Amino acid sequence: MLRLERRPTPSSLMRFASPLLAALCMLVTGFLLFSALGKDPVEAFYLFFVKPVSSTYGIGELLLKTTPLLLCGVGLALGFRANVWNIGAEGQLTMGAIAGGGVALWFGDSDSSLAMPLMLLAGILGGMAWAAIPAFLRTRFNTNEILVTLMLVYISQLALSWLVHGPWRDPEGQNYPQSQGFGDAETMAVLISGTRVTWGIVYALALALLAWIFSQKTFAGFRMQVAGLAPAAAAYAGFSEKRNIWIALLLCGGMAGLAGICEVAGPIGRLQQQISPGYGFAAIIVAWIGRLHPIGIIFGALLMSLLYLGGEAAQMGMGLPSAITGLFQGLLLFYLLAMDLFINFRLKRVESAETKPAAPAESLA
Repeated sequence: MLRLERRPTPSSLMRFASPLLAALCMLVTGFLLFSALGKDPVEAFYLFFVKPVSSTYGIGELLLKTTPLLLCGVGLALGFRANVWNIGAEGQLTMGAIAGGGVALWFGDSDSSLAMPLMLLAGILGGMAWAAIPAFLRTRFNTNEILVTLMLVYISQLALSWLVHGPWRDPEGQNYPQSQGFGDAETMAVLISGTRVTWGIVYALALALLAWIFSQKTFAGFRMQVAGLAPAAAAYAGFSEKRNIWIALLLCGGMAGLAGICEVAGPIGRLQQQISPGYGFAAIIVAWIGRLHPIGIIFGALLMSLLYLGGEAAQMGMGLPSAITGLFQGLLLFYLLAMDLFINFRLKRVESAETKPAAPAESLA
């Protein structure tokens, strides 16, 4: 009979190597899967991991998809380090897009230089306001932030759907659920000529650096890390749990909201019913691949972005279903969690009562 036993000292080397091993296991499983489907694995891997970045335009698309994944992943990691389990970055991204998009529609065709700064500010505040709801409910009524943040995702998506079907629908859009297109002043400038990547990737990288400085060099970041690693010690030291919850959720909400406005003010150029293929949920995987460290999250976001692009290329080039992207994402998370389990625990064989040899009877003499 086998049972899990906690290791006294988990391997630090394996903790950092496990994302690479998980990615390798994902590739091996993908090879077997493509072979079972009768597809050429070499061609499939070329379409997945090489073709999407074989041109300047492809690299731009990689950075474009990396932007929301990096913003949401860094924000989530700050909360996860403090044991604040925000699962609703997708909803905060959506509300940031709504708030910033509303500012863009208010400006209309104006050439005002204030349009873009106000849109970005509104996007950040919109995400923070949406994250403030679970923060208040957790600190006031001790509700579970996992459930609250997750349920708020669907509310935000329904709110967006109502807006683009109703008061914000483009009267000249042939009844498509979308708003009017944003003007030039409300559209983010392209960073690399010949691509669609915008200045959003610069904001994301800058915020990743600031997040590292916050978590490693500030007392507030230290308090949050202590609360995550040793809650009892944090309480004994007088660190406020409620303050940590508010900081973690508001920071993540603000960064997710910025991701939302970068999407609608960048490649999309308007509000529409679907503005994200699930970046907020995929960012949870990104945060864990990066080991909750901003530098690691950058590489995790690049890998996840490549999976999105590779899935699209495989659909067009080999006729694979759209679920192939989610399959690879799920495999990556599965292997990563499995390796985390065996980094912290080991299997130990124990004998059950039925298999133990009977003890010799003591003499009555």
